[in-house]
Amino acid sequence: MILIADCGSTKIDWCLINGKEKVAQIFTTGMNALLLTEAEMMERIKTELVPHIAGYKVTEIYYYGAGIISDEIKGHVINALKSNIPSAEKIEVDSDLLAAARALCGRKPGIACILGTGSNSCYYDGEKVVDNVSPLGYILGDEGSGAVLGKLLVGDVLKKQLPEHLCEKFLKEYDLDRNKIITAVYRQPAANRFLAQFAPFLEHNIHEPSIHAIVLRSFTDFFVRNVESYPNYKELPCNFVGSIALLEKEVLKEAAAARGITIGTIIQDPMEGLIVYHAN
Repeated sequence: MILIADCGSTKIDWCLINGKEKVAQIFTTGMNALLLTEAEMMERIKTELVPHIAGYKVTEIYYYGAGIISDEIKGHVINALKSNIPSAEKIEVDSDLLAAARALCGRKPGIACILGTGSNSCYYDGEKVVDNVSPLGYILGDEGSGAVLGKLLVGDVLKKQLPEHLCEKFLKEYDLDRNKIITAVYRQPAANRFLAQFAPFLEHNIHEPSIHAIVLRSFTDFFVRNVESYPNYKELPCNFVGSIALLEKEVLKEAAAARGITIGTIIQDPMEGLIVYHAN
């Protein structure tokens, strides 16, 4: 049997398949391999995953995760998996970006993008990621992401760049004021997740010209500063995975059309595409 893991910092989606049949699906606490030790990952897999797959013989594992940026980190994850699932004869560990590319493009060339709390993109040749513009995080980059959209929204609210009724509506809906926002962004951990939580407000008020302008501008920045760096970006489909891409797909298509870019597939998460990829 094949075990596939789509791992983010918040949660891991594990899927056990036999051929094309989904045998089991388990959700566990997320792991960023860049931030955890091998021992910590080992213990988390042992306590949260292993009890759910006991009795199944896993022969192959394909793990795609946040923080997989070097061979050393890959090795830590492989060791953590191998120690808990010794029946696995093959363990492949790679980035969440390759997961997006395989889920979206299969074995065909294309541009694969992630628009969730953060953003990322790559040029995929049908086998591997051959080019990647560094996303740089929500302070220096991450255009089009939930964190950046939230940052733009909050900034416009606090600087009163939005109509008064929208500023009041936002602060009341989230029970916020200037001091609470400043504290959350500058003094507490995970400011990116704090900012990304406001994406539904943008979606619910997208009919407002000022809100539409925020989203359209950020998506346009994503295409200009990322996608347009790849060869043949106007000839290849530009595909997306992530909650923000799905939530704001109409504005995403609008931004793409203005830049002469063709949108391909848009999905919320890569698991179904990964099942198809590995089953075949």
